[in-house]
Amino acid sequence: MTLDELRDEIDSLDEQILGLLSRRANAVIGIGDIKRDSNAVVYVPEREKLIFDKLRKLNPGPLPASAIKAIFREIISASRALEKSAEVAFLGPRDTFSHMAALRIFGAHAEYLPESTVEDVFTEVERKRADYGLVPVETAMGGGVSDTLDRFLRSDLKIINEVMMHIEQNLLSNSTLDKITKVYSKAQPFVQCRNWLKANLPNAQLIETPSTAEAARMVTDEEGAAAIASKLAADTYDLNILMRGIEDSANNFTRFFVIGRQMAKATGHDKTAVLCAIQDKSGALLEMLQPLSDAKLNLTRIESRPSQEKAWEYVFFIDMLGHADEPHIKKALEKASKHCKKLKILGSFPHGELEE
Repeated sequence: MTLDELRDEIDSLDEQILGLLSRRANAVIGIGDIKRDSNAVVYVPEREKLIFDKLRKLNPGPLPASAIKAIFREIISASRALEKSAEVAFLGPRDTFSHMAALRIFGAHAEYLPESTVEDVFTEVERKRADYGLVPVETAMGGGVSDTLDRFLRSDLKIINEVMMHIEQNLLSNSTLDKITKVYSKAQPFVQCRNWLKANLPNAQLIETPSTAEAARMVTDEEGAAAIASKLAADTYDLNILMRGIEDSANNFTRFFVIGRQMAKATGHDKTAVLCAIQDKSGALLEMLQPLSDAKLNLTRIESRPSQEKAWEYVFFIDMLGHADEPHIKKALEKASKHCKKLKILGSFPHGELEE
């Protein structure tokens, strides 16, 4: 086929795609009417996971699965906004990795509310000023995020989804690399990129900023200055990416939780998070864990935190594979609760995948 013939075919296919998108949108509007009558939630993470999984299996190529997911994420985001635009609180400011993680879940058609602390994210959702919140819970390099774990001790919000995102640190500037004399960023990126900075910019002055987004903003008009920040910040502030992926470890990822007021239903590929306050006696932890071991549950994470109620008293955060509504998990948790002062199910949610 000639170039003009191929372009004509693309034009024809675009018209068909547009028609199908309009039909899909009309179906979504019908679903929205039904949901409003029953006061149902707009964001249903288990349904969206099933859609993405089905599309992955049906995908004939040549587009990779990641591209298909990105395309349909925005289709779903735009469709969801026809029902109601989701209001999502996240640990701000904008153009940070938390903002990027929120976009990976809710797409471009949600309303994003940057908050200054994890506490504020929880509070906005609890007081119904936001529909959902997104908070960091764990980093590959530093372990659990204490502010998030501690806030679950006094919140009734549920974990309804998770996203695990690879954190790619980039050097942004409108100057060339050989002209860089100052580098702006938060303290953590400087630690994560220590070896690269030592090898490539050994004489540059490192200047800490409140956020990576603020670092990007500050270097926009400063000659010889660069920022370590996200690609999203580069797009927002119209900065060149001088170098991608300058972090020292390739295993640099952060896990985020989506918090809300609902309980996600089972998909067949889920996780459950629980909080356990155990008795203050010898062997209490073993007694609590034994029913979970007997049920052959796969515990993917266990972390302790001070209970904030009594000195030297601890609670444990435990993640396991499966959904709390599955009979064998429900039975095991019931048995484990008999050895706890308190056992609280924080949520069951679709098993997240690592997002590049």
